Amino acid sequence: MDRNDPEEILAATDELLRAVIEANELQPDDIVSALFTVTRDLDAAFPARAAEEFGWNIVALLHATEIPVPGSLPKCIRLLVHAYTARNREEIKHCYLRGATVLRPDRA
Repeated sequence: MDRNDPEEILAATDELLRAVIEANELQPDDIVSALFTVTRDLDAAFPARAAEEFGWNIVALLHATEIPVPGSLPKCIRLLVHAYTARNREEIKHCYLRGATVLRPDRA
């Protein structure tokens, strides 16, 4: 992500939501809750707003700001989704997009 502006944050969040949903073949009714975190350099919009626009209107959403750890990725959005699924842990697909691929190249 290049900029700290609402459009960029919401577009990146939408991209992440779609990747997680598609990779794990989740349906809207499968989603129970979602936790979004952002680095401190992203404060122009709440990523959770993208989830509401995505249609997660009855899903519990939480947003938090990460602590500024030296060496951490800049302009990073993270998502933790709680969902009903018949998949076991080994079948769950975690998504790392854009600059976050350096964190887990094996899952990019």
